[in-house]
Amino acid sequence: MRVLAEVHARDGYPVNWPDQPGEWLSHGPLLGSWVAELDGGLVGHVCLSQGGQGDLAPMLWSERNGSARDMAAVVSRLFVAPQARGRRIGALLIGRAVEEARRRGLHPVLDVVASDTAAAALYERLGWELMATVEQRWSPHRTVAVRCYTAPSWRGRS
Repeated sequence: MRVLAEVHARDGYPVNWPDQPGEWLSHGPLLGSWVAELDGGLVGHVCLSQGGQGDLAPMLWSERNGSARDMAAVVSRLFVAPQARGRRIGALLIGRAVEEARRRGLHPVLDVVASDTAAAALYERLGWELMATVEQRWSPHRTVAVRCYTAPSWRGRS
């Protein structure tokens, strides 16, 4: 949780700080989660889950490909400690989650708050394709623009 708190203080991620960060990291229908270590210390995290209520990327991918929504897996809760950035740790974590999704026969998707331009730039450098930018209501008084991405095709699969 210390690394997550550092990322939140520096970057504002997650946008809404959870009351119970540990539960937030492990909440939902997880298919797996991974951490990165550097010099014996934890420096990053990512998880993979089935799409849940309110996850737009699986729905968009499903509509676009004529596939069942449950054939998508959501890459989420990616963060890297500020002092460990620039070492491809984020790319390695994403790669691990994508590998697991594909091993399960699922297609990786993700979404990111549109204001998080650094994350969007990373996904695009890795070949992820922007499906749409949509407005998502996070509360009765807050609507947020969210960019929904699909992983690059793999061996002729969508």
